[in-house]
Amino acid sequence: MEADPHSRFPMMGEVTFDIRPLALSDWPVLETLFGGNGACGGCWCMYWRVPSTGQYWQDHKGEPNRRAFEALVRTGAAMGMLAFAEGEPAGWLSLGWKEEFAYLQRSPRLSGDTGNTMSVTCFFIPAAWRGRGLATALLTRAIDHARRLGAGYLEGYPSIPRSNARIPPAFAHTGVPEMFEAAGFERWREAGGRAIYRVSLSQ
Repeated sequence: MEADPHSRFPMMGEVTFDIRPLALSDWPVLETLFGGNGACGGCWCMYWRVPSTGQYWQDHKGEPNRRAFEALVRTGAAMGMLAFAEGEPAGWLSLGWKEEFAYLQRSPRLSGDTGNTMSVTCFFIPAAWRGRGLATALLTRAIDHARRLGAGYLEGYPSIPRSNARIPPAFAHTGVPEMFEAAGFERWREAGGRAIYRVSLSQ
């Protein structure tokens, strides 16, 4: 039975999150969620999409990234999952076909195996909604959505902690291994400071 694209997840603290795919009309929702900082340091969910980093990235942080991401959202070129709590935006997961993310194509450790593969590149969950299992719920819905779109695999690229210390939120935007494992992903291979987690959607 095909999953409902609009799903409700009861979470810790008696809060129920509504999670659904990004729609063309959702730009104002993302602006509200990301706030004046563009989610993190003027990124506006563009770091994995831009053709290069370094000085190019420094020149495009902030308003240029905001305009670029707005255009992607309004034309349907950006995909993702949005979570709402009590009617307000509470979380975001970026999703897309692997070949659409320039960062993945530049990285010798993360590139390859693009055929029929979708990628989860980042999360943004404001501090008020962290620690409630929302990221794992977003991943669960992303699996359903990617399967409906016909993907054969869904990948993620969480950071691997160097020790047992907790990864600071600013460096955990790609997720952590535990959330992928909780959603049913398996560690596929190492990739420097990251690991590639993958789940087959043909089941």
